[in-house]
Amino acid sequence: MTALEIVIRDIDGQAEMRAVEELKRKCGVCRISMLCRLRSSSPQKQPEALIGAFVDKTLIGFAYGFPGFEHERATHHSHMLAVKPEYRSHSVGYRLKLAQRDFIIAQGIGLMTWTFDPLQSLNAYLNFNRLGVVSNQYLVDFYGADAASFLHRNGTDRLWVTWPVNSRRVTEKLYSKVLTRDYGKGESLLEVTENSIPGYRDLNDANIGDVAFIEIPGRIKEIEQQSLELAADWRDATRMAFTKAIDAGFVIVDFVRGNETGKYVLSRTQTMEDLAA
Repeated sequence: MTALEIVIRDIDGQAEMRAVEELKRKCGVCRISMLCRLRSSSPQKQPEALIGAFVDKTLIGFAYGFPGFEHERATHHSHMLAVKPEYRSHSVGYRLKLAQRDFIIAQGIGLMTWTFDPLQSLNAYLNFNRLGVVSNQYLVDFYGADAASFLHRNGTDRLWVTWPVNSRRVTEKLYSKVLTRDYGKGESLLEVTENSIPGYRDLNDANIGDVAFIEIPGRIKEIEQQSLELAADWRDATRMAFTKAIDAGFVIVDFVRGNETGKYVLSRTQTMEDLAA
């Protein structure tokens, strides 16, 4: 079978901008029309990054980000990423993130941030396990309780992740063949129990050490299709587990994927500053 040839490059011209708009609508991504007007209004190079993935001349994915400032450091916020469903098994999202990384390194920026739904196990695996992000921020109803997109039918809670693109940790993740380390024993704050029901343990009632785990179902979309009530239970349970763990000093450092479930790895022996070094 011939390998799929995917080209990653900057979006160029109005026709490709319209292709971004169409892909955005199909994937339910938030508005980008203001970006289109900004980019088309000036011939000068813009400080934001709009990068596309192409097969032949057809757009199959894009990533958009813009400069920011966080904790007295220059950052780049990766605001949108979308890939056509039929190409999501070809590491397109991974390659788009690497292109964004190259873009900000060339600008002299060492930190990228973005948000994602912590119930989406594939995104969690990409972000933590393959790219090496870390997080200590859980945002409740980040897009509001009444967001219109079909992607938001089970709420808009998000993890705010930080990607220190030049850190030792990220370099090892990107260039080492060992993607997951052995974290030893830890306490499970949340488990997938029989019939995919969340089994929550209150942090105050558990003898928690320095390593903890938060387990989630591997296919939350299937649960949403079968039972919105059960999906809402998972939202409530993960919200409680993450917020209490972060309040107790834990940092989310990894995600381990299994056949039917996945689990976040949380540690309180390392700080965000340690992990960015």
